[in-house]
Amino acid sequence: MGNREALLAKIAGLDAEHAKALAGGGPKYVERHHKRGKLLARERVELLIDEDSPFLELSPLAAWGTDFPVGASVVTGIGRIEGVECVIVANDPTVRGGSSNPYTLRKSLRANDIALQNRLPLVSLVESGGADLPTQSEIFIPGGRAFRDLTRLSAAGIPTITAVFGNATAGGAYVPGMSDYVIMIKDRSKVFLGGPPLVKMATGEDSDDESLGGATMHGVTSGLADFVAEDETDAIRLARRVVARLNWRKLGPEPAPVEEPLFDAESILDIVSEDQRVPFDPRDVIARLVDGSHFDEFKPLYGNSLVTGWARIHGYPVGILANARGVLFSEESQKATQFIQLANSSDTPLVFLQNTTGYMVGAQYEQGGIVKHGSMMINAVSNSRVPHLTITMGASYGAGNYGMCGRAYDPRFLFTWPNAKSAVMGPAQLAGVLSIVGRQAAAAKGQEYNEEHDAAMRKMVEAQIEEQSLAPFLSGKLYDDGVIDPRDTRTVLALCLSAVHSGPIKGADGFGVFRM
Repeated sequence: MGNREALLAKIAGLDAEHAKALAGGGPKYVERHHKRGKLLARERVELLIDEDSPFLELSPLAAWGTDFPVGASVVTGIGRIEGVECVIVANDPTVRGGSSNPYTLRKSLRANDIALQNRLPLVSLVESGGADLPTQSEIFIPGGRAFRDLTRLSAAGIPTITAVFGNATAGGAYVPGMSDYVIMIKDRSKVFLGGPPLVKMATGEDSDDESLGGATMHGVTSGLADFVAEDETDAIRLARRVVARLNWRKLGPEPAPVEEPLFDAESILDIVSEDQRVPFDPRDVIARLVDGSHFDEFKPLYGNSLVTGWARIHGYPVGILANARGVLFSEESQKATQFIQLANSSDTPLVFLQNTTGYMVGAQYEQGGIVKHGSMMINAVSNSRVPHLTITMGASYGAGNYGMCGRAYDPRFLFTWPNAKSAVMGPAQLAGVLSIVGRQAAAAKGQEYNEEHDAAMRKMVEAQIEEQSLAPFLSGKLYDDGVIDPRDTRTVLALCLSAVHSGPIKGADGFGVFRM
């Protein structure tokens, strides 16, 4: 099987997993929801955003490989509303009533982080049954951060807008309670800390949904509702009008005119090696991502296992760091450190294209200072203040994941290709290390080493690490913001760059101590 066929097969498998998220709770619950005259979560989003505008969905494979439904019963992403880029969070009530499980929480908190880091208004389309009670111990305490985030967004001058399409009860009542703008729907929305049964048990009072938390009550009596809509479509119209009146302005510089690349994105599928042990030239990928395929390479003759240089993507200037032959040596580490400092001095966002097996090991390289030099690169990445965007094109192993701005280093966005793998090291290497350690332990005790047991152990470990290093597994854990078709990379990067320019683009004033 060639490179193209292998990658197309992985993309097809990815599409099948995405289809599970799109299906929501399944035909039975979708039909029931429609019969009640209600829109699905993605239908609400589609009406909310500007006609024919893109919606960059985030973490659609959340909870993949767990006992929870793929997608984690919530839709999150970035879309344009009246020309304003916003983070949108929409509960999916067809999945267990829209109740929040631990992955729903992680996905929602990630959306909040993106809104805060990139200065994007947050629009919540709420219809939730509250916490998934069997897993409440994993939700209750960390879940308080969701309400904290809303108040911090507001304090930062980032608008928060909530439209309530159904229930928002118990802790969920604090989402509208802590939002800047609240829209409720007549005879549909219910917002209260305790429903009629709880009130009866707690106080002995007889009450009904409307008097406790209906839209009319909140619009007329409590004042929680700023707008009371006639139906769901009207609520979406009102949300759009709220955004239109924000007088929102981007703080980042305007992009230059856009030039299309000279090479077709379709041919990326021919470039990427089916076998991760076979390197490919990232310049061929870069030529299909950047405007006019113009790439001004920095230090092209030095540290050539790492490609660095300047370009534009959809008019936005970027500095690019891309792995060429997997391993990072001292030269590559020092080259990257200088390049990152230059990007910060010129307020230029950075794009990391990962395909690395990590930093080089061995006596020669340890004596040459690989620990110091790798640490310099990680220091630079850690303290860089320009926006970072990361694409995992292939391997992302060991500390190479850190130096190339993996999830722990807070890139503004991180997306993965379907062929990508990430772990502390490759499955065969990890199993081999365990085997060597086991042999040494047996020899130290004067015992004979069981070769049959060793072979079984290595096979089991390799299979486990292989499974846990695959793109869907990592995306299910929210270690990225989504697994994307490589052919869509330029578009995804352009949407992300536009989003980060909602806020100011400013480099670091200083870095930590670099060991020389």
